[in-house]
Amino acid sequence: MKDGTVVALRQPGSFSDDPLTDILRAGARQLLAQAIEAEVEGHIVAHADLTDVEGRRRVVRHGYLPEREIQTGIGAVRVKAPRVRDRDPEAPGGRIGFTSSILPRYLRRSKSMEALLPWLYLKGISSGDFGESLAALLGPDAPGLTASTITRLKALWWDEYEAWQKRDLSARRYVYFWADGVYFSPRMEHDKQCVLVIIGADERGHKDIVGMVDGYRESAQNWKELLLDLKRRGLQAGPELAVGDGALGFWKALREVYGETRVQRCWVHKTANVLNQMPKSLQGRAKGHLHDIWMAETKGEADKAFDFFVEAYGVKYDKAVERLVKDREHLLSFYDYPAEHWKHIRTTNPIESTFATVRLRTVKTKNCLSRKTALAMAFKLILSARGKWRKLDGSRHLAELIEGVPFKDGIKPIKHAA
Repeated sequence: MKDGTVVALRQPGSFSDDPLTDILRAGARQLLAQAIEAEVEGHIVAHADLTDVEGRRRVVRHGYLPEREIQTGIGAVRVKAPRVRDRDPEAPGGRIGFTSSILPRYLRRSKSMEALLPWLYLKGISSGDFGESLAALLGPDAPGLTASTITRLKALWWDEYEAWQKRDLSARRYVYFWADGVYFSPRMEHDKQCVLVIIGADERGHKDIVGMVDGYRESAQNWKELLLDLKRRGLQAGPELAVGDGALGFWKALREVYGETRVQRCWVHKTANVLNQMPKSLQGRAKGHLHDIWMAETKGEADKAFDFFVEAYGVKYDKAVERLVKDREHLLSFYDYPAEHWKHIRTTNPIESTFATVRLRTVKTKNCLSRKTALAMAFKLILSARGKWRKLDGSRHLAELIEGVPFKDGIKPIKHAA
């Protein structure tokens, strides 16, 4: 019989003797070893027809590299990578080497760990608390993950950003742009910092960050400099459609640099702007009527819903209606594009949702960020988020848009044989 009812609880981070964690580590080690063995075997089989001067197989196994420790989300996992030998390195074409894509030569942390470090910082963990947070997650003996890690990370993020800013774009073709200016306050600055961001969708439907620069305001000049820089680095053809809010600077710059690109105004921004001119007691009902416009199945139905809103609210709330009517054409552009794309191109949500975390970070640090750190943070965040971006539905239609195939109410006209 037990002497008491007090149960000893394990301290956070002290899972080194946790049986379940030990089982998970052992399983991870076994799976990792099997995956690397299969990768090596595939490399050897791919060169099985090559022989050396003595007629032996040229590419063969050659033992193992020294065992090393990889930091993962469940702690340290020890692994050994197989070694591959080329028996005839002086043959034409040079030595055939092998580098594991699963376990690169100098890898010391898993990709999930590389993502964890910036996310801890971006979520509001201060540099002083960084080591304690990592110890709670990975155990007290996690090597190379001290508080100074964040200092090195910030320098690395900036170097990555500068290299990214110089990349060649001549092989890229984007069908859609989403553009927005994201505001937050850096340290000791009275003016809000504005990061100009463009996300694009290419001809295969994949989203990517196209451009991102620092500025104090969304001026036409700042946007023009960004667009011209994209063009200078090879992006000669503009997108078929650009999606954005009411920032006049972007639209002016777009006309000057990519004059053929059509305009789609963001319905989320427009809805907020219209409702701000109406009493709160009416906003719920008015929002439903706005929703009826941009969710209509055809442009004809959208026009009817549009006219109803104007008639219903135009007399008493003329300023709200004026804000809606002035962009009528550009609010309904999406009807001339594939219906599968409508949910993607009616708003700038890809940018808004991604940068919500940057804003959270500036609040938690009481805006204690330098401009350089803020921009590097924003860049790293959007790269981390990029891996989770959805491919556009109906991607098969993107090539048709580039070729100039027309769409009406989201449908491609069917050609009937004569």
